[in-house]
Amino acid sequence: MSSEIKVAVLGCTGYVGYELVKMLIQHPKVKINFLGCDSKINDTIFNKNKNLAFSKLPKLSLNIDLDVSKSDVVFLALPHGISHKYVKEYYNKIKIIDLSADFRLDTEDAYNKNYKTIHSCSNLLKEFVYGLPEINKKLIINKNNIAVPGCYPTSILLPLIPLIKEKLINSDNLIIDSKSGYSGAGKKFDISNIKNSNDLNFYNYKTNNHQHICEIKQELQKNDLKKDINFSFNPHIMPVFRGIMSTIYCDLNTNISTNDIKSCYNNYYRDSPFIKIKKEEEKFDLFTVQNTNNCLIKLFPHTSDNKIIIVSLIDNLIKGAAGQAIQCFNIIYNFDENLSIKN
Repeated sequence: MSSEIKVAVLGCTGYVGYELVKMLIQHPKVKINFLGCDSKINDTIFNKNKNLAFSKLPKLSLNIDLDVSKSDVVFLALPHGISHKYVKEYYNKIKIIDLSADFRLDTEDAYNKNYKTIHSCSNLLKEFVYGLPEINKKLIINKNNIAVPGCYPTSILLPLIPLIKEKLINSDNLIIDSKSGYSGAGKKFDISNIKNSNDLNFYNYKTNNHQHICEIKQELQKNDLKKDINFSFNPHIMPVFRGIMSTIYCDLNTNISTNDIKSCYNNYYRDSPFIKIKKEEEKFDLFTVQNTNNCLIKLFPHTSDNKIIIVSLIDNLIKGAAGQAIQCFNIIYNFDENLSIKN
């Protein structure tokens, strides 16, 4: 293997694409040789970040002008419904790490229904590995095509999958309440929805109708032999730029205690550098997770002994997108999982 892996990033001027560039430029095994966007051709990303390393990056080109024969890996930081059109052209010509939702779902029907569009290469859905490293690391190694999970699903699946797998909680009636910074809505988000000259706003949206529900259910059901996962999902937008807090209300199975939950987490994630199980007295808020690739998990007692409250924190732009994508990249190439990633 060459000591230098040539990397292309499409959609590099979006929130996630920019985070990818910031992190990849620190990677000792990477050379960024193509930066794609939809506009600002012949401009430079150095204008956005005056770090000297940014001045050495290639000028911006149109996404469609990528010559895949000149790169080893392409990161697709493109919108849902756009990414699959590039994959159709690139498949089997380059390693693909897709950060859109276009290859996260297992079936064409689920994709078309949830994303209100027709998939152009649904025959390739089965060729992508769901890139949740702490759960699917063995599946990611040496693979050519990775679908990076969504930000809400990441914050929910990481605390829930071990408990469902070990049959510690009842999966018939989970309640999930998630809150995200507005960067999760992308650069086209209207900031006036949450800020005006007088105050800040906060609101829920797409309650039990969010496009990530099918992704969450799909991945939870893979770890529950009963296949009867039922949950309520209520997402919110907060007047902060980055970060997700997911609060999950669970019924414990018979004879299961809070200590059993703690032991499960400690065993399951003992070799996972980015999962931090926080103690009751430890600081636990968005400030503690922003700009890191960590998922912080904390347990809170319920007034009822047969229930538990779990709260998880991630940075939606890092662990929920760019950082997780690079974590997958490192696993594919058998690099140190932490390489160029802050935890």
